[in-house]
Amino acid sequence: MAKVEILEDLYEKIEKKFGGNADKVFALIKSLEENPNKEKELGNVAGIVIKEIRYEGFRFYFITDGYKLKIMDESKLVDLLIKFVRMSDKKHQQKTIDEIKSILSKFGPGDLIK
Repeated sequence: MAKVEILEDLYEKIEKKFGGNADKVFALIKSLEENPNKEKELGNVAGIVIKEIRYEGFRFYFITDGYKLKIMDESKLVDLLIKFVRMSDKKHQQKTIDEIKSILSKFGPGDLIK
């Protein structure tokens, strides 16, 4: 089982935006612990994969170690960390993806995925 982590400020934004439905969003996000391969890959920077999960008209972006994601079987997914970093609506999707890529390329994946 993989470990899902949500940045604190994103967690607060989700609670504020979705109110009573925030639990549904968090359940959807946590579902990646069982099946981290189920979402579409949006990009790759230095071995870190950027993916999204959708809820209604919103996208929630997460990063993970692309190498581990490809080679690990289910029994070893304990070592995989999935970190949710951003949220956007459809209108701002590409801008958000580009920002994530920029941050990964400037700071490197080492500190962001630990």
